[in-house]
Amino acid sequence: MAYALTGFDGKVAVVTGAGRMRSIGRPIALALARAGCDVVLTGSGKPASAYPADEQRAGWRDIESVADEVRGLGRRALPLVSDVRDAQAVQALADRVLAAWGRVDFVINNAGSTRGSDRVPATELPLSEWQRVLSTNLDGTFYMSRCFARHMAALGHGGAIVNIGSIAGRNRAPHTAAYATSKAAIDTLGTVLAGELGRQGIRVNTVAPGMIDTSRMDDVPRGEVWERIVKAQIPLGRAGTGEDIAHMVVFLCSEQAAWITGQTFYVDGGHGHAPRS
Repeated sequence: MAYALTGFDGKVAVVTGAGRMRSIGRPIALALARAGCDVVLTGSGKPASAYPADEQRAGWRDIESVADEVRGLGRRALPLVSDVRDAQAVQALADRVLAAWGRVDFVINNAGSTRGSDRVPATELPLSEWQRVLSTNLDGTFYMSRCFARHMAALGHGGAIVNIGSIAGRNRAPHTAAYATSKAAIDTLGTVLAGELGRQGIRVNTVAPGMIDTSRMDDVPRGEVWERIVKAQIPLGRAGTGEDIAHMVVFLCSEQAAWITGQTFYVDGGHGHAPRS
């Protein structure tokens, strides 16, 4: 008999930031659906004019397109526009999920700030950029975890929360004050929550991606520049994919990970360990 991850049949997963075509959220949602979950997909509801150019050409419909893919895998999908930066919106999201499906088993905090004008020295960082990045990455993760953990504890069947961090929280490079701080704080938050929620059977872990080939990274030109960065920084010789992250997320939600909590897992191709030339 082939080895398989278990513990997904009849379970409900919530994946935030799940609407982009080239992303981390979409592969996570599809991997959980393949494993056997029904999936709630959240997105910010931004207009199609703000989508990446390839999505506009493809007629992409954000979380509605991903919902169609989930249904094509034989699972239920519930696409909902929600703002993780707003605690009341998060509570409304939880109310709608429980009203529709009656349970929540896995929460994947994947929604993240876009790369913007925050990549500057801290002394030049606009306060609005600091607040934008922290409100999405850290506040959003806290609001989602706080709200859904309450419901998961009340339901009494345990579950798993997986936060999407970043190697930036470990590397803490110059010009990343807001982003690196938010991701380092997510690591800490996950560890604290793991200690608090373990008695309710709720496990909390963080997956920290390295350089992932998504539309979020489109400000880095593909081709020579991209390959030079990969060669210099990633021993395994390629950038990661959303699927690379999804595999770890699914494992951390599975019964096979039942004794793992409070950990941060770096899925980065060895980033930072490349030999120096």
